[in-house]
Amino acid sequence: MLTDRPTKLVPPVLAKMAAWCLCLILVGVVVYFFVQGIARLSFVALPVAIALLLTALLFPLTRSLRDAGMRPIYATWITMLVALAVLSGTGWLVGARATEEFPNLVEQVQSTARDVQNWLITGPLHLKEAQITSYVDEIATMVNAQRTAITSTVLTAGAVAFEVLASLVLLLFVSFFLLKDGDRIWSWFLRGFGSMEPRVDRAGRAAWTTLSHYVQGTVAVAAVHGLIMGIVLAGMGVPLWAPLAVLIFFASFIPIVGIFFAGTIATLVTLGAKGPVYALIFIGILVVEQQLENHVLQPLIVGRALNFHPLAIILVLAVGGILAGIAGAAVAVPVAAVIYRALPELVHKPAALPPVPAPPPDPPPGAEAGDKDDSPSDTE
Repeated sequence: MLTDRPTKLVPPVLAKMAAWCLCLILVGVVVYFFVQGIARLSFVALPVAIALLLTALLFPLTRSLRDAGMRPIYATWITMLVALAVLSGTGWLVGARATEEFPNLVEQVQSTARDVQNWLITGPLHLKEAQITSYVDEIATMVNAQRTAITSTVLTAGAVAFEVLASLVLLLFVSFFLLKDGDRIWSWFLRGFGSMEPRVDRAGRAAWTTLSHYVQGTVAVAAVHGLIMGIVLAGMGVPLWAPLAVLIFFASFIPIVGIFFAGTIATLVTLGAKGPVYALIFIGILVVEQQLENHVLQPLIVGRALNFHPLAIILVLAVGGILAGIAGAAVAVPVAAVIYRALPELVHKPAALPPVPAPPPDPPPGAEAGDKDDSPSDTE
């Protein structure tokens, strides 16, 4: 009777709501401490996350080399060397173009600034030169006021350089061993789950498939985006077109926010170097190309791995940015996609196998002998 009193005193609906609230509170506490642990271990967690993305991108090359008969260690080394060669070549191209074109950019910006100043004085606004000078002085004062903060930021960045280098070394080591021994590492990892091993295995394979499709598709879309915008900038004669194309490529890994940031920088450089007409033309081409990317490339290439609503993407980016800055925003969407695809495989039970049919009943005694006696003999 005592066990029936709570259900009689509390309405069933309220009891269910209380149970759900308790479950949500427990889940929230677990998630909070998990996030706090990841934040404290960001020095390790972030390189490992980036290494997983890099492995998902490079593994097709390693698998092709293995299928061709090459040993895993050699296939892994060749894959890593190819990746480093591509990154080094891109860095050299960007550095060479920046060193060659930066003085030209400064001259063009100065020329554009003089043209804008003349337009403000002689154009429809009819501003006075003293007013323009006061605006320039105000901007210079603001920059000087922030000089201390900028200097301290540079010093802090120099102090963090060692941590960045250590993270890069860890990233390369993790990527190398994931490419070489990923299957054995996964088999060893599954041993600790006992009866849950089939579910964890299915969830892990679904997560890896989703991650591979997302990373490879995103790289393809970003490459097309950066190539087209680089050709447009080079055709317009904009200085630093190669660094801007690389910036657009990397910014494409952060949905919605990244292209807005890179497009703004490219537009400002175009405005300073070539004037407002070219800047407006660049914005128009950027908007058209972005629409084609969102409605054609993304659904065809990345849509099979990620089908999030833009609001969900914005929220995921915000959470990732708050927790780990720019790097967190870059890995937030693939992490959310992996969790979204892996959870159903982890929760749902596998389909039950059909029942094994019962064996036919044994024949009655003497039936086989009778059959043999009735059958004609070979001698006849």
